[in-house]
Amino acid sequence: MLNRYFADHALLPTGWASQVLLEIDATGTLTTVQPDSEPGDAPRLSGPALPGMPNLHSHAFQRAMAGLAEIGSTQPDSFWSWRERMYGLVDHLTPEQVGVIAQALYVEMLKGGYTQVSEFHYLHHDTAGEPYSDPAEMAWAISGAAKRSGIALTLLPVLYAHSGFGGQPPSKGQRRFIHTVPNFLRLLERLATPLTEHSTQALGMAFHSLRAVTLEEMQEVLATNPAGPRHIHVAEQQREVEESLAYSGQRPVEWLLNNMEVDDRWCLIHATHLNDTEVKALASSGAVAGLCPTTEANLGDGLFRAVEYAAQGGALGIGSDSHVSLDVVEELRLLEYGQRLATQQRNCLHDSEIRPVGDWLYRRSLAGGAQASGQPIGALAVGRRADIVVLDGSDPYLGSSSPDTRLGRWLFGGSKQQIRDVMVAGRWVIQERRHALDEANRTALARLFRQMGY
Repeated sequence: MLNRYFADHALLPTGWASQVLLEIDATGTLTTVQPDSEPGDAPRLSGPALPGMPNLHSHAFQRAMAGLAEIGSTQPDSFWSWRERMYGLVDHLTPEQVGVIAQALYVEMLKGGYTQVSEFHYLHHDTAGEPYSDPAEMAWAISGAAKRSGIALTLLPVLYAHSGFGGQPPSKGQRRFIHTVPNFLRLLERLATPLTEHSTQALGMAFHSLRAVTLEEMQEVLATNPAGPRHIHVAEQQREVEESLAYSGQRPVEWLLNNMEVDDRWCLIHATHLNDTEVKALASSGAVAGLCPTTEANLGDGLFRAVEYAAQGGALGIGSDSHVSLDVVEELRLLEYGQRLATQQRNCLHDSEIRPVGDWLYRRSLAGGAQASGQPIGALAVGRRADIVVLDGSDPYLGSSSPDTRLGRWLFGGSKQQIRDVMVAGRWVIQERRHALDEANRTALARLFRQMGY
């Protein structure tokens, strides 16, 4: 059985098209995407249709502390002081509580324009640092939250073994994260079949950072050729670069590219601090630069060299990371505005094929996010999953826009409030800005935060 919809305007891989007929089969896959069509009996969508945006980097549990670390002290604050606050949160969370946080988070993501999330999952063990009777219990909490919310999931279990370069012993605050390589490989094996049996869930893997794993541990894991994408935090802070140079004589991205076969299965999260050689080498590797502008700004990390990287043809995507924002508009807007502040110029991210900055940001982030997720998404095209975001066609700003200005109107003059309906795999999960779990999530979160003293 086919479901049919008609869009007056839809963003296709070649750009904006009009009078687009969309047909979706029972698996949630697009079977027809036909511009210049007649609607027939197909329901008309309520505004411009976009491919849903992949969120390529998430730590679901960190949403619980969003906004709680914004108090100044007598000492300079940085990522490292924020991390101590995060460790305090980790000390108390149960799988049930993580499920509550993640379910509400994923609904907020859907309302913000994300239809797919890559969950960088390193909170594995109990509060004493011991494995649960089922070592995948925390992973099931994440998977279950994604299923209930309706968002699609690429789960990325994380190997986290050390506290610093050269295999330094982990700290007490890291005890819930730590795996040996054999135990980590068993976790991947435990998760593989149940996740891949679900049509909108997939499995990849991640290394936490070059601080947290050794070369030998990375090689041992990769020798098993794990399925799916491979993600890693890298070069997020200047201190990391300095410590990498002191340990190996190489910068983090330089070391990674020299020691690993980095290709289009990899996603390098942040990659904030790169020199000219690293920018060029990363762009030519085929890997995705996973950018999280609102978190990077919140933590004071710095600015990715997006203008130079884009000029080299590098792939990129966006993620919400610590979830101080859950809004495609804010993430993409800040990505461009950061480059404007750094270069003191306007309209930084575009190219000869895509001049409207909003279109460039959205389409390039779609492509990079889809690549980093390992799932058939990121485009309204035959054979891709039917993940669709419908903007509000009654909005006067969007209603008066042209193909060249439509995304600019939204991304630089609008907000996520202009997102009306959201579909994942052919199923409406947000309709008229509402989700079936809205009230349950509000109640559960309020109860949880009272219990936690938040």
